[in-house]
Amino acid sequence: MTTLTLDHASRWYGNVVAVNDVSMTVGPGVTGLLGPNGAGKSTLISMAAGFLAPSTGTVTLDGAPVWRNEQAYRHLGIVPEREGMYDFLTGHDFVLASAELHGLKNPRAAARGALATVEMEYAEKRKISTYSKGMRQRVKMASALVHDPSLLLLDEPFNGMDPRQRMQLMELLRRMGDEGRTVLFSSHILEEVEQLAEHIEVIVAGRHAASGDFRRIRRLMTDRPHRYLVRSSDDRALAAALIADPSTAAVEIDLADGALHIQAVDFPRFTELLPRVARERSIRLFTVSPSDESLESVFSYLVAA
Repeated sequence: MTTLTLDHASRWYGNVVAVNDVSMTVGPGVTGLLGPNGAGKSTLISMAAGFLAPSTGTVTLDGAPVWRNEQAYRHLGIVPEREGMYDFLTGHDFVLASAELHGLKNPRAAARGALATVEMEYAEKRKISTYSKGMRQRVKMASALVHDPSLLLLDEPFNGMDPRQRMQLMELLRRMGDEGRTVLFSSHILEEVEQLAEHIEVIVAGRHAASGDFRRIRRLMTDRPHRYLVRSSDDRALAAALIADPSTAAVEIDLADGALHIQAVDFPRFTELLPRVARERSIRLFTVSPSDESLESVFSYLVAA
């Protein structure tokens, strides 16, 4: 059983704060690190892997600091987002080199086993320069698994994979979680995290925004205020009817744009209210468009919540 702990960990580069006072505990099973691009996920994983020292706070593995701790790499497997591979090597030689660096007793057997685990035996004799993006991801995964680590860190591991490769990797990570290993993977795609992670940590703009299982995080997202842009045949009458209902927190009439900007605080009730009010008052709806459905805006709400 391996536990990764960040305790008020921050990392900054000059005046830029990449990770800001993050505390979280990642234990056995599969944990998803969710957040938009540029949120600080890669920096957080680099600190967890011992590649970066925290500017303040601590990052520990079973109580021992990860930074400048060579023994930690006996337990760590790392799949970075950046390539950092030797294209002139074959897939087999790349994984074998990792096995030899770990000082394994039978590196060739370990390399063969790791390549079989990620289903890359068929291409192990080919040079990495001939690999697709998905194949490169899988051979990096084999390199990370060759010493049988108890903690696996993956930064955007599904990038470039086709649907079949993605399903294979998801099944492998689920199996590792079921075996009691600790798996932390980052993603900016909500559906990837939903399908795989038992537990979710959300990070936005370097800050820890939310923590829990997927249903709790999804509920926070669904229950947040929703903003809509609406154009109709009678904006004033529609605005008066909507603001009278508790599902609507605010309505702004934009005369220049000829539209209503609406903030709904009870999403299910509002979606029923709007068409009913329009029908009862014979108001035609020309545009009904969510104006804050980007992933970044959803996550930003979690930070403020």
